[in-house]
Amino acid sequence: MSSDDADSNTATDTSTGSGLVAEKAKRLQKLDDIRTAGGNPYPFRFDRSITLGELRAEHGGLPEGTETEHEVAIAGRMMLMRDSGKLIFATVRDRDDEVQLFVSKAVVGDEGFEAFLGLDLGDWVGVYGTVMTTRKGELSVKVQRCELLAKAVRPLPDKWHGLTDTDTRFRQRYADLIVNEDARRSFRIRHEIIASFRRTLHADGFIEVETPVLHMEAGGAMARPFITHHNTLDMPLVLRIALELHLKRLIVGGMERVFEIGRIFRNEGISTRHNPEFTMMELYQAFADYSEMIAITEKLITQAAIDATGTSNVMIYGPGDAELAVDLAQPWRRARMIDLVTEATGVEVHPSQSVKQLQSLAEKHGISCSPRWGSGKIIEELFEATAEHLLLAPTFVTGHPVEISPLARTDRNDPFLTERFELFVGGRELANGYSELNDPVEQRSRFEDEQAAKDAGDAERGTVDEDYLRALEYGMPPTGGLGIGMDRVAMLIAGVHSIKEVILFPTLRPEVF
Repeated sequence: MSSDDADSNTATDTSTGSGLVAEKAKRLQKLDDIRTAGGNPYPFRFDRSITLGELRAEHGGLPEGTETEHEVAIAGRMMLMRDSGKLIFATVRDRDDEVQLFVSKAVVGDEGFEAFLGLDLGDWVGVYGTVMTTRKGELSVKVQRCELLAKAVRPLPDKWHGLTDTDTRFRQRYADLIVNEDARRSFRIRHEIIASFRRTLHADGFIEVETPVLHMEAGGAMARPFITHHNTLDMPLVLRIALELHLKRLIVGGMERVFEIGRIFRNEGISTRHNPEFTMMELYQAFADYSEMIAITEKLITQAAIDATGTSNVMIYGPGDAELAVDLAQPWRRARMIDLVTEATGVEVHPSQSVKQLQSLAEKHGISCSPRWGSGKIIEELFEATAEHLLLAPTFVTGHPVEISPLARTDRNDPFLTERFELFVGGRELANGYSELNDPVEQRSRFEDEQAAKDAGDAERGTVDEDYLRALEYGMPPTGGLGIGMDRVAMLIAGVHSIKEVILFPTLRPEVF
């Protein structure tokens, strides 16, 4: 039963003395009893000497039935308790691990034994004792003294069924983390991925920086921004939709290799792949082009998988429950967008073709074209409709049309395409990179095209960022840029299907109390 289920049943359960309301009442009464007796159910601190993970690492090899004189002070949440008359066996858990408590009435005395029996599952406790193993070899702490560190007034979700409702799991992440080992694993993996990215980039000479969240212009991506207002300056601002333009200003300033792992905000839909706020890693490297960005993308993600899970092997889940086992350490496929569309439709496409010709092909594949779209945009829509979902194994899609790549350099061999790539895994985009456009005259022309499209009603298009253009006029060296969606990388490596499984507090509809 989820905790929401428990709440819905309290009206009937209270009449029988069971249910959430009755249980909370019992625990609140225990709080009053502790305070009446002069105790403090919420002390200020506890000085533990060792974590449970460290305890297991140091003493996990003790033979069965061993008692030591090694004294420890541990702390954790009470997860299980079993009373055997003069002995109590309990389990406590901290962030790293869980360990059994061995409570003997002969050691703690009658009063201490009864006090321990009065604890509830979910209570935080601090324990002083000695390290031992039971006759069955279970690593334990023989309790000498126990302190209540925080009284849990609300009972834990049912230990067998946990939180079965996904909305409740995501909304009450604190409860989900208590009872759901899979959730704890996913977030351990996410943490290790981000730490791995930082180690790899630091080793390659990149400097980690922080850039503003509040922007004057929504630039660096095609997305609808969240709009806010600064009262003192009396001006509108937007939450950033990308990290790109400020990081490239730093390349102009001579920092050469920079990266940022930061929160991005896009005022768009919510799905298993999308959350309005998410985490991006963007990096920029002077004197490089998109080929280096492709190489570092493979390196970052493969090393992160190894660091987080101990292997480069992952199970990829695609649309329609498609599954594919992949070793990320193997070379990844590269294919041009126009070639993938040609493969999927049987018709050769190129941005040099007329809009009318491409519109006709799009209509055959159920795509309704906006009159504002040029040939490049139609090709992108064809790719998304016919080819994207087929890309289960890691694939670098290259050669995007100029129209949909306002910040990328034109391909040195084809003026209708750009030196850009997107990484697709499991039919979803994970990364985007390119040889950066550093010609201020051409960049202004691209920005003006973006502004015209925005003025014509496309809310996701960009504007003319005069300060960024001024920065480019000072000169930006040849530069490669890369953006990786950290949430989607975490989904891949953790093997989960929804972005909400790797965001601690995803955006949800308001809860009705």
